[in-house]
Amino acid sequence: MTTRDGRRVVVVTGASGGIGRASARAFGAEGDAVGLLARGSDGLAGAERDVLEAGGRPLPIEVDVADSEAVERAATHVEAELGPIDVWVNVAFSSVFAPFMEVKPDEFRRATEVTYLGYVNGTRAALRHMLPRDAGTIVQVGSALAYRGIPLQTAYCGAKHAIQGFNESLRCELLHDKSNVRLTMVQMPAVNTPQFDWVLSRLRRHPQPIPPIYQPEVAAGAVVHAAAHPDRREYWVGASTAATLLANKVAPGLLDRYLARTGFDSQQTRQPAADLEPNLWRPADDAPGTDQGAHGSFDQRAHEHSQQLWASQHRGLIGAVLGGAAMAGATAWLAGRRA
Repeated sequence: MTTRDGRRVVVVTGASGGIGRASARAFGAEGDAVGLLARGSDGLAGAERDVLEAGGRPLPIEVDVADSEAVERAATHVEAELGPIDVWVNVAFSSVFAPFMEVKPDEFRRATEVTYLGYVNGTRAALRHMLPRDAGTIVQVGSALAYRGIPLQTAYCGAKHAIQGFNESLRCELLHDKSNVRLTMVQMPAVNTPQFDWVLSRLRRHPQPIPPIYQPEVAAGAVVHAAAHPDRREYWVGASTAATLLANKVAPGLLDRYLARTGFDSQQTRQPAADLEPNLWRPADDAPGTDQGAHGSFDQRAHEHSQQLWASQHRGLIGAVLGGAAMAGATAWLAGRRA
């Protein structure tokens, strides 16, 4: 499927900042038409400029992904303006940094509605258009925290775990129906996004991602790759994600104790908490001059590449090289024995 002018049609939720913003620009660089879904008007305007500059065709739409009817209208708007949706990427989220008992019930509910039900709403809207055509790809942007919960992020971890279960269940249904609609998930590491300036925090010090930290462009590259290769059920981004998920399979109790000791300090900088406007209830980038783009405030500490991700995306090549090396070694050994 393509647009009327030959472009692929992609929808990205949470497109005004962070991974969503970087992904929107990356799809624009592919020449795609990109429906940009987010709440913040200034951030959306910035994302629109990014996609245009990259060579894509943007369509900004202000929408709260927690509103299922609004998301359905946005999907219909995209198809009316751009054409049939080829790829839908769920990224949008909000959360609270605080010990569980310091998170108010309405805050927990709101974080769940945006982060979990926002993915459900986006997926449903995409499927309403994709299933009748029996074509399309949905990419769920996940996290290592979809498998491994950490302290101070109960709302976010709970939502990401829920997305993981929802995604697996739906994937089984699509396989049962022999649908050609593809569903894949990309599990992310700590990423340098504006969320650490936007998320509601009750921590005494400024929140930070647990190192190692990666730039959002690394995550965006993984999203674009997953959209082009959706038959793989899941991608892991970053050596830290791979190590965390593997360790959690082997020794989850040990990780519980380790994170109990280290998880509080490692998620806070040495700087006192700033009095920032959280984006839980209203967008933080809703006024002129509030657009932060894709990056947060940790550029100096963030990695621009992931060797693990490259290796993961090129498993066939690596296998062929290793197999060739093994064959060459065996041949040399046999030749030596005959000599």
